[in-house]
Amino acid sequence: MAGAKLLTSSRAREQDVACVPQALWKHTSNDLRTSHKAPLLKGSTSSLCTTLESKSVTHGLLLDIQVTAKTAFLFILPQYNVSVPTADSETVQYHYGLKDLVTILFYIFITIILHAVVQEYILDKISKRLHLSKVKHSKFNESGQLVVFHLSSVIWCFYVVVTEGYLTNPRSLWEDYPHVYLSFQVKFFYLCQVAYWLHALPELYFQKVRKEEIPRQLQYICLYLVHIAGAYLLNLSRLGLILLLLQYSTEFLFHMARLFYFADENNEKLFNAWAAVFGVTRLFILTLTVLAIGFGLARVENQAFDPEKGNFNTLLCRLCLLLLVCTTQAWLMWRFIHSQLRHWREHWNEQSAKRRVPAAPRLPARLVKREYGYHENGVVKAENGTSPRTKKLKSP
Repeated sequence: MAGAKLLTSSRAREQDVACVPQALWKHTSNDLRTSHKAPLLKGSTSSLCTTLESKSVTHGLLLDIQVTAKTAFLFILPQYNVSVPTADSETVQYHYGLKDLVTILFYIFITIILHAVVQEYILDKISKRLHLSKVKHSKFNESGQLVVFHLSSVIWCFYVVVTEGYLTNPRSLWEDYPHVYLSFQVKFFYLCQVAYWLHALPELYFQKVRKEEIPRQLQYICLYLVHIAGAYLLNLSRLGLILLLLQYSTEFLFHMARLFYFADENNEKLFNAWAAVFGVTRLFILTLTVLAIGFGLARVENQAFDPEKGNFNTLLCRLCLLLLVCTTQAWLMWRFIHSQLRHWREHWNEQSAKRRVPAAPRLPARLVKREYGYHENGVVKAENGTSPRTKKLKSP
């Protein structure tokens, strides 16, 4: 009888062990060893299986969450973080790599969603009240989207520049080059900028932009992408932030002027303000670029072409950068002057056309005929031009 009891108890233990999942065998082996010392009751087999299955599901969910979190962080947060020792403690810095393309792709979809929200809940409601034509409606949507983007970018860029101390220390634009390691806010700002201008390409199809407008929009989209990606990849992020702050401020003023013009065609005061700011902005951009690249980087000791270390401080690279920036600014200035001359010519033609319109000739005074003649200047005239004779009264 004792042997039979031992056999039944050993079979019960084998059944209990069979219910244990293989993934949790290591975690529950100690518990099973302790359970050998105490006899198992009826019903303990099912309760043990239920407990172990719930534990396995919980552990599986935690593992899935961990894997999903790692994948989500690859899309949401900037990658390639490095701990850089400082005088007080360590700070987390970032550099660029191929994984940044995944983050940019994620924020392209986020930007498309935000674009649709602004279009549907703000711009469409305003344009319905204005009753614009198709051409003006397309330009209104373009300027409305860019006003929102430029305003948010100016505020964000100004905050980054102030907190990083680039305005108070202009020498930091070229000192300690190459600027391989970036703070979180600087790298995240550049990734969002690239994502926005890349999202503008499919938006040309979604917004059903007219074929005549596509080449013009492609020009400035490509220019922004080249300059922003160039500053990011060539480790000139500090100079790029200052230049973007100047450029976005001018563009914000221009598109605000267009929106006010669509609301009231007689309102052109903001265009005059933008015309004054535009030339000053071109001058500042050229001055800062020549100062930082032409003079600042030329005096840095480390002048060697080393892509692995992020160093592109050579004479050829500096000349190419100066040529690119100067050519772009000269082209923008030429277009601005050409458009202003055309606008002034049209205005002068309108004014001269108004002056040439002759005044309407006055009609001669209409003569009113009476019995004995007609009235002229209040005096009665006879038919032959003489005044009629007065009748003499006969005396009785």
